[in-house]
Amino acid sequence: MKIGELSRLTGASTRSIRHYEKKKILPAVRLGNDYREFDESAVERIRIIQLYLGLGLTVEQIENILRGENSGPEEYEFCEEMLELYRQKADRIQEQIRDLQTVKARLDRQIKAMLDKKRARERAALSEGAEQTAPV
Repeated sequence: MKIGELSRLTGASTRSIRHYEKKKILPAVRLGNDYREFDESAVERIRIIQLYLGLGLTVEQIENILRGENSGPEEYEFCEEMLELYRQKADRIQEQIRDLQTVKARLDRQIKAMLDKKRARERAALSEGAEQTAPV
């Protein structure tokens, strides 16, 4: 697929896609007319990149992560700073998960309370209607 279609499918700008290709985190085949051709896996790859960006990682950090995923341990350069950074990011993600779970629990309680009130109003309306239609 061409860059425009990939952009449309992922929401990533063509500029970002070119940048990812330049950084070698998104492989593309160059056609004779110098157009980029991407395979179907590029959509998932961009979604992964977008996820990492959303977590606050830089493109360079993402490049290191993806390079580490695609190489054996002997090829992956160990770096104490990167290890610590990844641990910090993982801890931050865990905090975000806890925060989101707290928000979800609050929303669930609100939803339950609203539904309970709605049901009570409906029951009250039904019994009021029954009283009005009952013979005297």
